[in-house]
Amino acid sequence: MSRLRVGVVFGGRSGEHEVSLASAASVIGALEARGHTVVPIGIARDGRWVVGGDPLRALAAEARVALPSDDAAGAIKKALAGRAETVDSAATTSLARTEPAGGLPVELRGLDVVVIMLHGPYGEDGTIQGLFELADLPYVGAGVLASAVGMDKATMKAVFQAHGLPVVEHLVVTRHEWRAAPERVARRIAETLGFPCFVKPSNLGSSVGISKVPDAAALPRALDEAARHDRKILVERAVCGREIEVSVLGNDEPVASLPGEVTYAGEFYDYATKYAEGQARLTVPAPIPPETSRRIRALALEAYRAIDCAGMARVDFFLEGDRILVNEINTIPGFTATSGYARMWEASGLGYGELLERLIELALDRQREKNRAG
Repeated sequence: MSRLRVGVVFGGRSGEHEVSLASAASVIGALEARGHTVVPIGIARDGRWVVGGDPLRALAAEARVALPSDDAAGAIKKALAGRAETVDSAATTSLARTEPAGGLPVELRGLDVVVIMLHGPYGEDGTIQGLFELADLPYVGAGVLASAVGMDKATMKAVFQAHGLPVVEHLVVTRHEWRAAPERVARRIAETLGFPCFVKPSNLGSSVGISKVPDAAALPRALDEAARHDRKILVERAVCGREIEVSVLGNDEPVASLPGEVTYAGEFYDYATKYAEGQARLTVPAPIPPETSRRIRALALEAYRAIDCAGMARVDFFLEGDRILVNEINTIPGFTATSGYARMWEASGLGYGELLERLIELALDRQREKNRAG
């Protein structure tokens, strides 16, 4: 591939701000190592653009200072921000400047392509993708529709069901329903799903706001916690099974990686387990029978096509005995060189740098197709 001018957008307004910084640091280093000119573009927690100079270092330092000491995941978030802050970059060390939220900074002009490393709301949900569509800028990853569907767990599962994909038994509850008729909602959950169950905000990632509910007494607190984060709440039957992941890559002809299995000592795969060193382990390839692996990879491609995804996604599964259940799709998964998405591709024969090159090619291909159609 010829040398390109690549924008990398990171930070953002979601609770996954620090995860985004760590992903971006890894991506910037790999792109620069392959000879591309990288333009780092940060978004602060309040939506301000942070550009010029070294915005990654500026946001990482800001995150480390701003994190409250009573945040249960604070130490992990500080470590993620610290990882980003110490990455060597070819960017100048001049002072980063900020611009108001909502507009487009001048740094976005003249870019060949943008790599979006924003996780969670305002980054993975179609909002910034829509901004780049308006600006006619090619970008890596899913478009507006697939991003929005992939971010909203309730809508995602409805789409999966419409396509005949096996999903976990679940209910959707709105914040208004829960606050207006708590006894009726609690009774419906107990009668339909039973306990234990999981309660999740519909539109957050990285297990933020998720609770495992062992019995009816613990349900109100879990629903209150989820309602703090989102107006729509997903309640699922707790699955007692193995957790399998698959990386998918491509536009109209996507391909699936070898599956990996996630194991951990904790009760469930919460934020701390995901991002603290040594808390979770990914085994690639997953130690499952070949036929099970084939079925999971095929279902990953079906899920990818169901939401009309493009570029990349990680599809997560439960393996409950012989039963395979599609859990969710993540259109911008964690993207450090040691993240699950990259590791599964590495085990499948595609290294980190080559993976980034392929993703950029897919973004440019999609832009060329759009221009031909227009």
